[in-house]
Amino acid sequence: MAAQCVTKVELTVSCNNLLDKDIGSKSDPLCVLLMNSSENQWYEVGRTEKVQNCLCPKFSKKFIIDYYFEIVQKLKFGIYDIDNKTIDLSDDDFLGELECTLGQVVSSRKLTRPLVLKNKSPAGKGTITISAEEIKDNRVVNFEVEARKLDNKDFFGKSDPYLEFYKQTETGWQLAHRTEVVKNNLNPTWRPFRIPLQSLCGGEMDKPIKAEFECINSKKKQKKKGYKNSGVVSVKVCQVLCSFYFHYTFLDYIMGGCQINFTVAIDFTGSNGDPRSPQSLHYISPQGVNEYLTAIWSVGNVIQDYDSDKMFPAFGFGAQIPPSWQVSHEFPLNFNPSNPFCAGIEGVVEAYRVCLPQVKLYGPTNFSPIINHVASFANQALQQTTASQYYVLLIITDGVITDMDQTRSAIVNASRLPMSIIIVGVGGADFSAMEFLDGDDGSLRSLTGEPAMRDIVQFVPFRQFQNAPREALAKCVLAEVPGQVVEFFNTLKLTPPNSNPAPTSAETI
Repeated sequence: MAAQCVTKVELTVSCNNLLDKDIGSKSDPLCVLLMNSSENQWYEVGRTEKVQNCLCPKFSKKFIIDYYFEIVQKLKFGIYDIDNKTIDLSDDDFLGELECTLGQVVSSRKLTRPLVLKNKSPAGKGTITISAEEIKDNRVVNFEVEARKLDNKDFFGKSDPYLEFYKQTETGWQLAHRTEVVKNNLNPTWRPFRIPLQSLCGGEMDKPIKAEFECINSKKKQKKKGYKNSGVVSVKVCQVLCSFYFHYTFLDYIMGGCQINFTVAIDFTGSNGDPRSPQSLHYISPQGVNEYLTAIWSVGNVIQDYDSDKMFPAFGFGAQIPPSWQVSHEFPLNFNPSNPFCAGIEGVVEAYRVCLPQVKLYGPTNFSPIINHVASFANQALQQTTASQYYVLLIITDGVITDMDQTRSAIVNASRLPMSIIIVGVGGADFSAMEFLDGDDGSLRSLTGEPAMRDIVQFVPFRQFQNAPREALAKCVLAEVPGQVVEFFNTLKLTPPNSNPAPTSAETI
């Protein structure tokens, strides 16, 4: 799955107290930006201008980067004293560098760090400051779409159609928007909807769009003589608006002080197998990994850049725990109920390793206690008048859920809170129930029939990523989070903690 660019970010660089490498004058610094590729190779993105005779330069040339929330984008800023006209920097004096991630920069908005030399020792008193600003395209496209005479795909009743809009990219087609499902209707009219122009076509107004098209079923066409189509889809309204009020963006919230709080919940039910056995999903290999650890590292490495204190609560469920050996579906991995927080993703991993031999794997597989636990904190955050906190719960599980009714109600409740749920299924179990909880077709309801306000669950089976790079899992499960954050806070008209009120006008262009 190709990652979808959330937005473009402009980086501005300045430095203070650079090393002076020139005799009779001051250094003539330049900044080069490198990024780390998926093959773990550094490549050059660009360079600023050279600033003559200055130890505290403010570079005017900006770096513009595609920003992806779901990827750890490693950056390296190198400062050099330029004393010749060659492009090669190896013959120029090195003044220091900084390695960081783009997530760290945007979550800080303005990041100041000491420069270090190649051996990681301080580059004198030199510091570098990187400021991030989102390059916004506030235009949105209003759509009204209907269809006529669609094929009936159901034995009882009629088809339940929905539409998906894709944009063309260099790497293929990417999903830009999915409508709601219209139940039991072969001539549906979907609710009017808006798609940001950036999401729909990358802001390129010359990209083609079909205003009316026939649905062609290739198998049916081959078999049936005189086949015309399987229905016609019509775009009744396609209107580009210059929207100054449409909504705050994901980076508006992140740069405006919104914290993303990450919680991990791990399945310790007996179906995982004895952790001492190599056949167990909890068995830690000689290389120090298993599917649980891989999922924690993959997702946590991305999320941690958006939580300023990097203290993450971590829980287990489905085990008998000491000293009473009662079954618990919500116990801290560090066995400290008053302080279940772990220091960084490394702390979560260490707590899991220490906890594993101390508990007895049991059952059943209940999700609702931990969902309700995190939801209680999300509900407290909602009492504030700004978009200050958002919660992401990662549940890693091997089994078929046993409290489905209670879990459905818990998710419907959480859909009204600043919260998203990621479920990673490990092992080879039947995960069809998890697919149901994912609710992409808009059908998730509580036992009493109450619908979810929005889709907040993303489920993936780990087995789909067993032979993929570790980053691939995070790309898949985190891709929907920025949209979920924006949708929630904009629906409630909550502003970032450190921002001016949003403008409130729009015009057709």
